[in-house]
Amino acid sequence: MRRKIFWIVVVVVMLGDASAWAQSANVNAAMQITEARKANAALMRQYTWNSRTEIIEGGQVKDIRIELVNYGPDGQLQRSLINDQQSRMPIGFLRRAVAEAKKEQLENYLIGLRGLIEQYTMPTVGKVLDFMNQAATSGPDANGLFQMAGNNVVVPADSFTVWTDARTRQTRRVQVTTFFQGDAVNVTATFETIPSGLTYMSYAEANVGAKELSVQVQNFNYSRPN
Repeated sequence: MRRKIFWIVVVVVMLGDASAWAQSANVNAAMQITEARKANAALMRQYTWNSRTEIIEGGQVKDIRIELVNYGPDGQLQRSLINDQQSRMPIGFLRRAVAEAKKEQLENYLIGLRGLIEQYTMPTVGKVLDFMNQAATSGPDANGLFQMAGNNVVVPADSFTVWTDARTRQTRRVQVTTFFQGDAVNVTATFETIPSGLTYMSYAEANVGAKELSVQVQNFNYSRPN
């Protein structure tokens, strides 16, 4: 009987040690991921890049614009329009005026929506980094990725999941369900790393079902100005 009790105690202690080790490993991984994200944010401020935004409404492409993007002295993103391919405006003063008003309304909506997407996808210090400092990691999975998931990260009732390379601690994929001006928004984004070590969002798509609106963003041509 004593021998049986002894082995039960041993198993309980071992399970406790394994649980503590796993918890410690998760905490260390989370700390390393946040530090890598901070370093990546600092590195990104040295770069200029191109961003291509395609706006699709009701299944039709309404606008394709390419911008030159960089961080300004105030730490905010600056955008310079390089090319803009808008859909044709209707002929006729009244129809044209209505179309222009709708276009301005849509553009203001998209500027705000893009800003929200950037809060989830850019490596700058913000609510996502605060979440990562406290989040538990799971994995790595078969693809060598850690996963963090949570709710109420940027706006109330949102859900946020990020997959991070277990080896480099760099972001590889993000999936978000969030809300903007009362509309549900689903966002998916993928990330790439260039030889300098900079990790950036290469492609993102945001879908607003209530408005039959899709915004697709591609970032490319990252370079350091001389």
